[in-house]
Amino acid sequence: MKKILILFFVFSSVVSFAQDVIFSQAFLVPETLNSSFTGSIRSSKVGSLFRSQWRNSAFKTNSNYAFYDTWFERYKTGIGVSFLNQTETNSSYRFNQINFNYAMSFQLTKTWFFRPSISAGFGMKNYGFQNLLLEDQINVINNTINTSSLDPTLLASQRNFFDFSSSVLFNNNNDSWIGLTVKHLNRPNISLTDNGNAPLDIFWSAHTKYYLPLLENGRTLLNRQSKLYVLSNFMMQGAFNKLDIGTQYVLGNNFSMGITAGLIPFKNEFTPSLISSINTFVGFRWEGFRFGYSYDFNTTSFINTGNIHEFSISYDFEINIRALNRYKCVSSF
Repeated sequence: MKKILILFFVFSSVVSFAQDVIFSQAFLVPETLNSSFTGSIRSSKVGSLFRSQWRNSAFKTNSNYAFYDTWFERYKTGIGVSFLNQTETNSSYRFNQINFNYAMSFQLTKTWFFRPSISAGFGMKNYGFQNLLLEDQINVINNTINTSSLDPTLLASQRNFFDFSSSVLFNNNNDSWIGLTVKHLNRPNISLTDNGNAPLDIFWSAHTKYYLPLLENGRTLLNRQSKLYVLSNFMMQGAFNKLDIGTQYVLGNNFSMGITAGLIPFKNEFTPSLISSINTFVGFRWEGFRFGYSYDFNTTSFINTGNIHEFSISYDFEINIRALNRYKCVSSF
């Protein structure tokens, strides 16, 4: 029983401070990574992701993400909305947040563009503590359960808060980009006690996608239609830190596959090993649709939580509008 309680609080703390869901397909659906991708393909786009993790444990967690954004060419701006839902089965934990995103685009040189953005959201956390049975509610003499408790640690069931974030993105016409995201600038209070103060840690993410011109001069048609990229994404939030680094191969803008390693640069008591996971993903484009799947291998031996699956689908409403000025769009495939 003691081990179960320890695991419960460990996993609950992970959900608490690493509340920001880190999607393995961030380089296929970059809207999850940086709000400056809002409208970055210069047309309207809608999509969703589903993530299932810790499937072999009592702490199975599911995350759902959906978004819509569009572009206004006259004003060189993009606007969008996104919704995130996360649930954890054992504790009845629920997290929902809706964000409204606004991005702009500025041409710095003939080949480089600058895209700043802001994001404002409203979040709701619910741990379902109303379902807990505390010691003073049990009457062993009468074999009855009291509906109230005097326990001073009794927690509220829900916390609502406003949240503000900002991102920047630089991209060039060689399909390379570099971005920075800073979430929870206002550090909202997420405490579930009446007078508690638990400000949410700021989430930092620095991410890049760099085009390697190794195949463009190939003699075969396959080489000339192929592109190779180096991927990296460093994230930090409170005691949590992670560096995803790897590579992506794209064939004819219709098929994509990649692999990244999840590294822990700054180890602590919760991260005993340097490599936490190996993440693989594939993507397929058909007309305006894009489908993605990723599978993460857990390399830690802390507990057999099961590996991670992700599925994504998106649709570009005006896929042909970018044919004339394709270089002004940000590559995410």
